[in-house]
Amino acid sequence: MTYSIPKGAALITGASSGIGAVYADRLARRGHDLILVARDIDRLDALAARLTTQTGVKVDVLKADLADRAQRRAVEDRLASDPTISILVNNAGISVGGPVTGGDLDKLETIIDLNITAATRLAGAAATAFAGRGAGLIINIASVLALAPEITNGVYAGSKAYILNLSHALNVELASRGVRVQTVLPGATRTEIWARSGINIDTFPAEMVMEVDDMVDAALAGLDAGELVTIPSLPDVVDWNAFEAARANLRPNLSRDRSAERFRETEPAV
Repeated sequence: MTYSIPKGAALITGASSGIGAVYADRLARRGHDLILVARDIDRLDALAARLTTQTGVKVDVLKADLADRAQRRAVEDRLASDPTISILVNNAGISVGGPVTGGDLDKLETIIDLNITAATRLAGAAATAFAGRGAGLIINIASVLALAPEITNGVYAGSKAYILNLSHALNVELASRGVRVQTVLPGATRTEIWARSGINIDTFPAEMVMEVDDMVDAALAGLDAGELVTIPSLPDVVDWNAFEAARANLRPNLSRDRSAERFRETEPAV
């Protein structure tokens, strides 16, 4: 199965650097106009100028801190009211190093504000607008840590598991309305998020760390191939399909009118 990205503009959050900036580059080169969203207006302006010069597409910039309700609302309103937008790259996110136990709960709350609340509201605004027009694409950037919460901060991993679950549910809601949701689960990718969370990515084994250009190119190749979930480092999609099949096999027994036989006492032997 192959997939054709809908024509129209792409709104990209967290676009000033890293994954968001590379998505901006790649989508511009595919001919999409852009709306770039981030807090760093100087970086946004520089990226917009470069992409306009190199590709000729129209690039708007929108300064916004998505953890701030009023600023986030302006982005939601743009998604809801601008009929030229057909793609949302829901990429903005934050990580905080360290455990939950004894950790800074205020910092952990910022993960929830940005990675969950903001991502949900923007996805919801885009889903409603795109469904009303009968076409659209939402790309939600999650993480492989959604599948491996034991090896990292549980709040961050939980926020990415939430994005995966949200995307699954949205695909069911939107499948008949011309809107598709792709979830991208990168592994360790060389971006600024590590330094901002107090982690030196150079201490990781080299074979674990992917360059951001490679990651985004793989994610877009997965999109073109029709994947709803793309893990850029996964060698064989058969492994993901087996994981999904195992999950589906649990579904018939997840809710029943009686507890499982293995939990009920048996009659004592006479």
